[in-house]
Amino acid sequence: MRYVGIESVEPGQFLGKTIYSGNGTVLLSAGVQLTVYMISTLNRIGVTMLYIQDPLYADVDTEDILSEATKQGLIQEMSDAFEAVRSGKEWNTQLIGASVDHLLEDVMDNKELLVQLTDVRTADNAQYVHAMNVCLLSTVMGVNMGLNYQQVKELATGALLHDIGKNGMREGDELFPDSKSHHTWRGFEKLKNKREFGLLIAHVALQHHERVDGLGIPRGLTGEEIHLYAKIVAAADAYDRMIHPLKPSGRRLMPHEACEQMMAMSEKQLDHGVLVQFTRMVSIYPNGTAVRLSNKETGLVVRQHRGLPGRPVVRIVRGEAGHLDIKELDLAQETTVFIEAVLA
Repeated sequence: MRYVGIESVEPGQFLGKTIYSGNGTVLLSAGVQLTVYMISTLNRIGVTMLYIQDPLYADVDTEDILSEATKQGLIQEMSDAFEAVRSGKEWNTQLIGASVDHLLEDVMDNKELLVQLTDVRTADNAQYVHAMNVCLLSTVMGVNMGLNYQQVKELATGALLHDIGKNGMREGDELFPDSKSHHTWRGFEKLKNKREFGLLIAHVALQHHERVDGLGIPRGLTGEEIHLYAKIVAAADAYDRMIHPLKPSGRRLMPHEACEQMMAMSEKQLDHGVLVQFTRMVSIYPNGTAVRLSNKETGLVVRQHRGLPGRPVVRIVRGEAGHLDIKELDLAQETTVFIEAVLA
């Protein structure tokens, strides 16, 4: 499979990864042959990147930590919960807990994989995919930092629900970050009264926009005043927002660009110790990404190395159909070659 921009997709190509709607149902299944109408519709609903099948890279796996069933369940439960909050109804915390359990099982079963956030987003599902990705990133960081199972589950639940306070907001509620109308306070109030959740889960919603230098919101907490869970979620939230901006007009960063920008935030906006863990577990160049190497050859990232996210295996294809020269460069071994640019 290849990971490409929507502008590069052509009719007749086959979709590589399933696309979900905002309520968790399948919008387009992996393997469907794309038509002009489908491509136009995907573009209209906000899709910018997607996987397509390619015979030359049929063996390239996205190496997702989460199963399709887990993803679908998470998106569906988040959709139901957020809709209930919007309409002022009660929502089922047990179903949220069950979805988190499935996510934890997948993470523990795939601890050797790097995190690659390549699920297709639409305007309809973006809020839920963001919550799922922040939850996944936070959970993997928590596991790598040695948190026990109960702590990781608290962290994962808080991460999944960190933006729940945004639902039901009125225009202008975010203009005064220190007021109780801000989504951090609103999320805290909604979660602290849920008996099934511990108070720390509510504090994730409250503190995930705090900064270690004290310039964050809503309370201007500094350093150790911010709970570790919130520091972890802040890093996950920042990264996912960089590679998938909240506003369509926002500049979308490639994963390697986002990682560089996050390291510049160390001990200002984000905690240094959390960032060290983050850089060890996120894929800087996801599988299927086209790259140009320092030797001026171009290729596709096909495999990852745990602990060396910046040194993947790159497949280089030369020639024409019937006379192809295919080789792979393992950048963990070819130490004098590096990735110079990511190609659109």
